[in-house]
Amino acid sequence: MALKLGMLLVFFGVMVYVGFYCRKHSTDVNGFVLGGRSVGPWLTAFAYGTSYFSAVIFVGYAGQFGWKFGIAATWVGIGNALIGSLMAWVILGRRTRIMTQHLSSATMPDFFEKRFDATSLKIAASIIIFIFMIPYTASLYNGLSRLFRMAFNIDYSVCVIVMAVLTAIYVIVGGYMATAVNDFIQGIIMLVGIVAVIGAVLGSKGGFMASLEGLSAAKDTSAGFANGTVPGIFNSFFGPDPLSLLGVVLLTSLGTWGLPQMVGKFYAIKSEGSIHKGTIISTLFAMVVAGGCYFLGGFGRLFAAELGAAEGGNPAGGFDNVIPTMLQTLSPFLIAIVIILVLSASMSTLSSLVLTSSSTVTLDLLKGRVIKDMDEKKQLLIMRVLIVVFIIISAALAIVQANSSVAFIAQAMGVSWGAMAGAFLAPFLYGLYWKRTTKTGCWAAMLFSSVFMIIDMLANLKVLNISLGFLQSPINAGAFCMIAGLIIVPLISLISKAPDKDTVDRIFSCYERKVIVTAKDSIETEAEG
Repeated sequence: MALKLGMLLVFFGVMVYVGFYCRKHSTDVNGFVLGGRSVGPWLTAFAYGTSYFSAVIFVGYAGQFGWKFGIAATWVGIGNALIGSLMAWVILGRRTRIMTQHLSSATMPDFFEKRFDATSLKIAASIIIFIFMIPYTASLYNGLSRLFRMAFNIDYSVCVIVMAVLTAIYVIVGGYMATAVNDFIQGIIMLVGIVAVIGAVLGSKGGFMASLEGLSAAKDTSAGFANGTVPGIFNSFFGPDPLSLLGVVLLTSLGTWGLPQMVGKFYAIKSEGSIHKGTIISTLFAMVVAGGCYFLGGFGRLFAAELGAAEGGNPAGGFDNVIPTMLQTLSPFLIAIVIILVLSASMSTLSSLVLTSSSTVTLDLLKGRVIKDMDEKKQLLIMRVLIVVFIIISAALAIVQANSSVAFIAQAMGVSWGAMAGAFLAPFLYGLYWKRTTKTGCWAAMLFSSVFMIIDMLANLKVLNISLGFLQSPINAGAFCMIAGLIIVPLISLISKAPDKDTVDRIFSCYERKVIVTAKDSIETEAEG
């Protein structure tokens, strides 16, 4: 117990120290929100990865999808690395950095307004972020309760409050730079922790080959999979339900392309050279962390007896019990590592979300509208106050959910990712690449995704007596909305009034000028050499 507490205190102390150390970078809005657009590749890549993978992934998704798909769940982690990290950096990184700097936009709603000359789009995007970001933030606390109860036997509310207070301190004091530095430290812990935990868990079952052999005997008669009782299906290449597995891969991988807190990392990186280096670092980080989490969860059925799962049935305490049960026999040192790993994953994502929410509401909703006269000092103050407000609301929602099992909150958490990714992915992607994209096309995609995900949530809550079949699952519904947006935006754009050619040409000229300047600088450098 002394070892666990000691490691936790050191971890908390470092996080707070970094916040105060970085306060010199948060004296103006640009520094507080974007770190002065001077963040290097290592910090940006780790900030991207740690914001991507939270306790929801490690405890919730890894346990749930590992149980459902077996070792094939590893494909989710591989998809996160190749689609959610590698392709996101390659396709979005450079263009996002150049165009957002050219337009002087600090948030995604601000990008929509300046790219499409549409204040209405800015307001709509801000409202979508405000509505769906809070329940998404609240979901980050999920999974902490069982781990802390296992290690310390303390109440879940205490875990939530401690995590919320410490995150608030370093984000309020140090802004984006503090979150980036802490994300780097937390990312190192996540890398070391997941490798150590996988080795220890599989070792407890006789090693990798013995664990794989044990998994071949697993069957599922309750999950509704057509192949759930086929011998060896849970250690097969694509598992018992490849179509549902594909939906999970798409939502958790492609979805990052439209999430404001993820795309915002490209706003802050300092140069194109940093983007190339960050691409490699981010992809390797995701391969180890995400691949490792889902790979570990794939062996959850080896612990069916400890989970109280009847033969062919699901865990008695739900899927969130899978990973904690797999870890409970580890040494005190490894349990401490796991707790810090999960805290790191949750705090890094929480800090990114609340910073995104507060900056969006302040700069895109309040500034110039609700509060007409808002100088830089007042903007910083309001953002810091809103960080506290958002953290309090998310912590309260998490505690209410844990104590009363309010279904609405749980469902809202489930649709948040899909709603935001579906609403923003296509408008943002086409806005970066296609001059013919119109604000009408963007409006159509945002409305379709938001409305469809709300209908899906109400159908799951039985408020609406309808069946959406395969799309009843929020995971599948979110993936559907993202793909639909990629079709809706170009289709509606082609049949709506084209944007002003001169205005669009001026916006897209930033890419050409960047290439010319880069080439000129390179020639001058060589000549001097």
